[in-house]
Formats: sequence, structure tokens, C-alpha cells
Amino acid sequence: MPTSDELRSLMSTYVSTLNARDPDAIAALFAENAIQADPASNPPNVGREAIRAFFAGSVEASDGWTFSAPTVHTCGEHVAITFRIAVGAVGTTMVMSGIEVFAVNDSGLIESVHAYWDEADVSVT
Repeated sequence: MPTSDELRSLMSTYVSTLNARDPDAIAALFAENAIQADPASNPPNVGREAIRAFFAGSVEASDGWTFSAPTVHTCGEHVAITFRIAVGAVGTTMVMSGIEVFAVNDSGLIESVHAYWDEADVSVT
């Protein structure tokens, strides 16, 4: 089981990798059969390739973003973060905040992540 320090380090890597906007590098943080749902109410992306495709689509649909995880909580092999992302696209900025909950395997790869947010957590300027 990953230690609390290892989980916090993984979240730091997750944030920096998301901000680098490289779908292949993001997908490499996940186990081969991982599950990712964003938001959690959507059908999940299952498997590293589906997760890579999700992030590739997100990169293509935006001019850039800044993702942050100001709060990290660990418990066993689980970690929860609060997140904030500001996404720029065609003269507008969308800001979203929420929570992501992860399960991490003994190899330090993400087994699952579910993002919790809804329309009330999104603003556009």
C-alpha cells in the first residue's frame, strides 16, 4: 500500500502532468485497467487508452488551463483532493472547482478517479 507521502507526491505529479497537457503522460499515471469518471455521474472511461482519449479531447477543446489541488487528504490507498481548474477557450475562461477521489495501487498507479462537481461549481467569464 502506498504511504501518505507517496500519495501526496503522486498528486503533485498529477497536477504538474495535467498542467503540461500531454495526454500520453497523463495516461501513464493510470493503471492499464483504470477507471476515470469526470464527473462521477458520467459513464466512466475504462482503461488507459480511453483515459488518454478523454484528456486528448480536453486538450484539443481548449487553449490552455491551470489546474491546482490546494487540499490533499490521504487514507490508506485512497486520496481525495479539492481542485480548481481555469480553462481558456476562444476568448472565454471557464473556472470549475470540485473534489476528486482516487484509489492507488501498490505500484503507485491510479486505479480509479471520480470527479465530483456540477453546474453550480462552474463559472464562465
